[in-house]
Amino acid sequence: MTFAQKTFDPTATGPLTGIRVLDLSRLMAGNMLSLQLADFGADVIKIEPPEGDPLRDWKDDGHSLFWKTYGRNKRSVMLNLRQKQAMAALWALVETADVFIENFRPGTLEKMGLAPEKLLERNPDLIVVRISGFGQTGPYAHLPGFGTIVEAMSGFADRTGFPDREPVLPPLALADMIAGIYGASSTMMALYARQVGTARGQVIDLSLLEPMFSVLGPEAAIHAVTGKVKQRVGSASNTASPRNVYQCADGKYLALSGSTPAVAKRIFEIIGCPAMNDDPRFATNSDRVKNRALVDEAIGGWFATRDSADALATMRAAGATVGPVYNIADAMDDAHFQEREIIVDAADDRFGTLPMHNIVPRLSATPGQWRLPAPELGEHTDTVLREAGLDPETLAGEDG
Repeated sequence: MTFAQKTFDPTATGPLTGIRVLDLSRLMAGNMLSLQLADFGADVIKIEPPEGDPLRDWKDDGHSLFWKTYGRNKRSVMLNLRQKQAMAALWALVETADVFIENFRPGTLEKMGLAPEKLLERNPDLIVVRISGFGQTGPYAHLPGFGTIVEAMSGFADRTGFPDREPVLPPLALADMIAGIYGASSTMMALYARQVGTARGQVIDLSLLEPMFSVLGPEAAIHAVTGKVKQRVGSASNTASPRNVYQCADGKYLALSGSTPAVAKRIFEIIGCPAMNDDPRFATNSDRVKNRALVDEAIGGWFATRDSADALATMRAAGATVGPVYNIADAMDDAHFQEREIIVDAADDRFGTLPMHNIVPRLSATPGQWRLPAPELGEHTDTVLREAGLDPETLAGEDG
């Protein structure tokens, strides 16, 4: 497997060069948020306790690969905020910052003496991003809110899986990823509002719950109007048919979607069932959804007699929307992933190079830049403190 090589250039600039971000968050949502800003040039300073961001301890075979991916383009400053000198250093950094990110349980920031109103008093132009499970207000505000709980309570898990089995949680930090992207978007809105004079600093109340709930789309409206609660349908859909994954004769799976009438018609013709196009049970998308079992039986029977490569080629040649179900090894071996540089090899001191997702999205005039590899814990403490006019020696006795 050959991927585009990416070397780090600390002098590279991006559209957010000059924006300084203090990231006090831990684990995924905050790191995803600050990664979006860092990849496009923002100076993201991770403020880490002596034990480091817990993301560093998410390891595979002893390797901290989550950190290497989500810590890129950031600088690490180690501060024990239980110590007065470290807190004084943080306040000095606050005065230089544009964005402040935290994901403590609501009320914790206030107990630390870092209430948003105090931050804004010290730096009126600061954008304070507060990430929590359920938001800063409401009956659940005080509850710890990891993505797992939010994925369950948002209604997402109840819609995932098969009807005769338990609800299925995503096997990755989906709620955190979605919240992180929402967070980066809202941060840019706040920075723009500041730039054009609509506002100065402000507080962004970003819960994991609300972005995750938004993924369900119009389901609240559907329930209010129809009185129905949509049920789990496995890999099928309550909204469109044909739509499912189908196993081929060689045991591999293909995913297929016929959400538009023209595509659905072509699929029925391909599988040798043109009469289905004249059958009132399949006349419209709503009819096909009602008779989804019959649709899947016909299509599944066709796939079951064919090798996956042949079935894929036949469907694609006829203009059907179909694709293979990949695992990560399949994706890494795919020519499209390689040519589009969806996966790239980033320079790495330990491994030589390390594959990871490329910077997303692609901007034609101001693309993201590979400036810094994920830092060691506290790697930039002295440098950042000196930039703020502080003497790192004043912290040596407290923070080691």
